[in-house]
Amino acid sequence: MRVASEISNISVLVVVGVTDIGHKMVLKMQSGDKESASTWRQFFKDLKRRGLNASSMELGMIDGLSGLEKVIKEEFTKAKIQRCQVHVARNVLCKVPRKQKQEVADDLRSIFHAGSKKKAWKLFYDFEKKWEKDLSSAVKSLRYSIGRCLIFFDYPEEERISLRTTNVIERLNKEFKRRTKTMEIVAGENACYRLMAFIALKMEVHGRSNSAGKVRKNLPFYNKLEF
Repeated sequence: MRVASEISNISVLVVVGVTDIGHKMVLKMQSGDKESASTWRQFFKDLKRRGLNASSMELGMIDGLSGLEKVIKEEFTKAKIQRCQVHVARNVLCKVPRKQKQEVADDLRSIFHAGSKKKAWKLFYDFEKKWEKDLSSAVKSLRYSIGRCLIFFDYPEEERISLRTTNVIERLNKEFKRRTKTMEIVAGENACYRLMAFIALKMEVHGRSNSAGKVRKNLPFYNKLEF
């Protein structure tokens, strides 16, 4: 982005919300330091000033950015936190030697795709016993995040497919990067916001026919609606 007379790489913070009927919406975009807890805190406060009902937020799905989880808990006191299983798995596997990566990856997949939370916890304890001696750093990494990786089990089975990972926002970020990469330089902050807003609106329109949840008509909230 061109800032004054210099060219700088600028992070843009993005929050995507999902409504009661499964529609995905970009709620806010703002340039800032993605690793800064104070930046995220102000970001969420601005959202609430614009009308977001903090008590209506049930779940925050995050990739593990430093400070983000703490800020969400402070600003949205009723929300649970679901850590992205893909990001957690990557963090664990980066601490595993190449020869053991596939076996550890298979064990992680068994935990995350267990049929119930009880079964997932049992598989995690088995993982601890199996790898604690040889891969203590990997076990420690998973132990730190495992509770927040399994929050999705607290929700109806039909909704869980959309709650395991941050794929919703990763897809949007991928589209942002695809469109801006060919431009090389964006002519300032306002130009950046206009471009990203256009992309976000196009994806929102597409998302209305592809609501969150694999089996759309079976989602619990549809039982409350009249057609």
